[in-house]
Amino acid sequence: MKILIPSSTIDLKYRLGCTPSWWQLFKALHETGNEVIVVPYLGDPVESLWWRTYSNPCSWESKIFNTYLEQKKKRGKLPKHNKKNTILDKFAEKYVKNKWEKYLAHIIEKEKDIDALLFVNIPLNHIKGIATKIRDEYSIPIAYFDGDMPTILPKYAVDRGFKFNYYVDANLSEYDAFFTNSKGVIPELEEMGAKNVHPLYYAADPELFRPIEVEKDIDVSFFGYGSEYREEWMTKMITEPSKKLNNVNFSVGGKGFKIDLGNTNLIGDLSYSAFREFCCKSKICLNITRWSHTKVYASSTARPFELAAYGACIVSQPYNGIEEWFEIGKELVVVESEEEAVETYKWLLNDNAERERIGKRARERILKEHTFQHRANEIMNILSDAKP
Repeated sequence: MKILIPSSTIDLKYRLGCTPSWWQLFKALHETGNEVIVVPYLGDPVESLWWRTYSNPCSWESKIFNTYLEQKKKRGKLPKHNKKNTILDKFAEKYVKNKWEKYLAHIIEKEKDIDALLFVNIPLNHIKGIATKIRDEYSIPIAYFDGDMPTILPKYAVDRGFKFNYYVDANLSEYDAFFTNSKGVIPELEEMGAKNVHPLYYAADPELFRPIEVEKDIDVSFFGYGSEYREEWMTKMITEPSKKLNNVNFSVGGKGFKIDLGNTNLIGDLSYSAFREFCCKSKICLNITRWSHTKVYASSTARPFELAAYGACIVSQPYNGIEEWFEIGKELVVVESEEEAVETYKWLLNDNAERERIGKRARERILKEHTFQHRANEIMNILSDAKP
């Protein structure tokens, strides 16, 4: 199948959290026998061995707008985007949408044999009407994939710090299939008009995320961006245990933490290659996810799949639906309190063999069910049956 994919961005310099996963997904689509063409919504195209690209028809506009919103975000003054007919909304509707609509039609006519169109994490209200127009004109199935659920929903988006509130005045019914990283939001999406909705969970490329032999000189580690929506469990699993376990090395990577992290070694941000070494050097890797994900059933994030692919011994906060992906007690450990976290760290740090068994079983689960090739096959099965 030949798939045209307008994507949020494919340039890693923008540090959008989903972008590394999109690289892995597009690579997997190629490896499963599809021809992939990607058009970025933010920034310029990035060529690869696994996809072709077309330029962004609104390249300079997207860069200027992104810089403006970044400055707003730094000052804590992001636009609310919860009302219709703002100046920005009108600009997106009258200029950006029309330009993208014409450009996608141009690509389809030039390529002549596009089989499906898949929008990935592009603001839905910026492209309202494009799917209907393209389907009526070219009779190809059109799908949308949102990997930011549930925090991108209007009730979370402003507090979470997203630059767009994608769903205000959006039309979800115009897509032939709708993919989401969260099973728990499917009823809400259907109420909003989405049809043929399917969970499409995060995963990991097992060749990219594979264990390396390094000395494990970090006892307990965590990596993430920001403490919003996860303050409680960062405190219970990092701050307080690090004060009680004086001989345990707690290391935290990332940035944007606005809480006390106790007696931890703060190492700052990491490159993607350094992240692998950080995880593989850790005896225990923590999965601490925003409460919006852990409360809404089976709302996946990339981190547990990446850690499992590294063969890490994962200790996680309570996570509603994590059993959809991993067997608790066998492929990872879930703690229910600060006290249980402390006791679990003591147990695992004194049992090298058990840590290794948990990590090995977690990676085996990834290879069996949670690679991006599995996800690519899921997409293709749905698109093959979707009716334009």
